[in-house]
Amino acid sequence: MAASRNATASPRTVDERARGLLRPAATAQVAGLRRDHPVAPELQPFVERYWSVRWDLTGRVPFRSEVLAHPSVNVSVESGTDPRFGHRLPAVLVHGVVTRRFVVDLVGAGRVTAVKFHPGGFTAFTGARPVRNTVTRLGPELGVGPEALLEDVLAEEDDESRARVLDAALAPLAPAPPAPYLELVELLGRMTADRGLVRVDQVARLAGMSVRSVQRLFAAYVGVSPKAVLARYRLQDAAAAIDAGEVEDLAGLATSLGWFDQAHFGRDFRAVVGMPPSAYLARAREHDVRR
Repeated sequence: MAASRNATASPRTVDERARGLLRPAATAQVAGLRRDHPVAPELQPFVERYWSVRWDLTGRVPFRSEVLAHPSVNVSVESGTDPRFGHRLPAVLVHGVVTRRFVVDLVGAGRVTAVKFHPGGFTAFTGARPVRNTVTRLGPELGVGPEALLEDVLAEEDDESRARVLDAALAPLAPAPPAPYLELVELLGRMTADRGLVRVDQVARLAGMSVRSVQRLFAAYVGVSPKAVLARYRLQDAAAAIDAGEVEDLAGLATSLGWFDQAHFGRDFRAVVGMPPSAYLARAREHDVRR
């Protein structure tokens, strides 16, 4: 992960609902994405949002959608003309925490309505630990039958109604949030708000815990280390700044976000995003010219 120094710059202005979506302008041209469906109060400790996406590329070339995902579990109701992630559709799928760039090729026509849990929220809700980098069919984890859930969601036509069905199915099942998980949620909120936090020892001091205790808390609920989460947030900031056309100097971007130098930034960016930041910047500029 990133070798870094204390960052002094404030995080760049990013729509939090779009954070992590790579090439958002290009994606918007082929798919209708919503990330603003409301969440019932009893679910808010566990669920960050509902989101939905639909596309119709029938007779057209597929589009590669890319996301620098949050360290979260998503449960999705998916339908479409072609299999997805090796699963025949329709299906209810559990997307585990993704440690690198998440890629899906949008083929033919398809729709997804999903619940995105807070980091650690899926484990706090279900008691099941997240499995990284997997997409599996939903079993009994949520306490609601996947077949009934699939039928009820797909019976609704519009995206908002589908999200309401998911919300109504999950709300009665919400447990009392465990105290350690609530500590985690508070800590993650402070990590999100303060990009000056670039080392785990800083996070530990903020939480009044030892470094080892913070690491155990993240391992128990999130499934990835606090170091990985810190790096992910800063990489999302970097990609968002490039996509927004705010970047002329990659070295300056690296410094503003707390990397020790541009070389370290480049290695971290490439390891997760799949290409060096210079190539990502060139691609973003090419898309702007085409528009």
